[in-house]
Amino acid sequence: MSYQHKVDKNKIPLCNILGVDIAAINMDWLVDFTQKNIKNLSGNYMCVSNVHTTVMAYENKYYCDIQNGGIMAIPDGGPLSSVGRSRGYNQMARTTGPDFLREILRISKENEYKHYFYGSTQDTLEKLRIKINQEFPGVQITGMYSPPFRSLTHEENLQIVDIINRSAPDFIWVGLGAPKQEQWMAQHQGKVSGFMVGVGAAFDYFAGNIKRAPMWMQKNNMEWLHRLVQDPKRLFIRYFKTNSKFVLNAVIRGK
Repeated sequence: MSYQHKVDKNKIPLCNILGVDIAAINMDWLVDFTQKNIKNLSGNYMCVSNVHTTVMAYENKYYCDIQNGGIMAIPDGGPLSSVGRSRGYNQMARTTGPDFLREILRISKENEYKHYFYGSTQDTLEKLRIKINQEFPGVQITGMYSPPFRSLTHEENLQIVDIINRSAPDFIWVGLGAPKQEQWMAQHQGKVSGFMVGVGAAFDYFAGNIKRAPMWMQKNNMEWLHRLVQDPKRLFIRYFKTNSKFVLNAVIRGK
């Protein structure tokens, strides 16, 4: 990747967990950092990392390089921040993609931030637009795009990049799910105007397709259980495999 970072990554506190440099930060730090650097973050990306993506990166060097190739990877998963604190990063706290999106939307009108949303279905994007306009009136949405369930042709990709760049967003929110969204951001690093953030299921949360866990579950690192109950077929095997690997390698072996 030839992209040159315009922001000094050395100023970001990092905790290496299973080979992934997880930012040892909290939400206040992240919002402040973003506000101070948003113009220089254009063309760069940020990964929203959890146990699943971290274990995937541990087992796949290409994906690990992508996780480490953006400006930072934030600790969306509670176990990541817990491991970080156990290693001496006392201020490290869970910073989720949906929460970061909400915080940025909350301050967008006063800062005149513009937003582009890439991913999910057209129906979800329409619900998302309505919810944002209701909850954060005056926020500028410069565009939304639901990509087809296939790889874009070279011509299609050039066209969507041109559309995004002409809309001149400050933020490009990418909701394709892992690892697809991180791969997309890495492939477009330095090619799009706007700060790319891969927020996973945040589009569905905001659109009302999925309900978030109660706050007490979020604060106690139990949101995974709430999601498991909602989607047991898809998530049971994934959680069983990745969580056990994470505990063995990150918690017990200290990697």
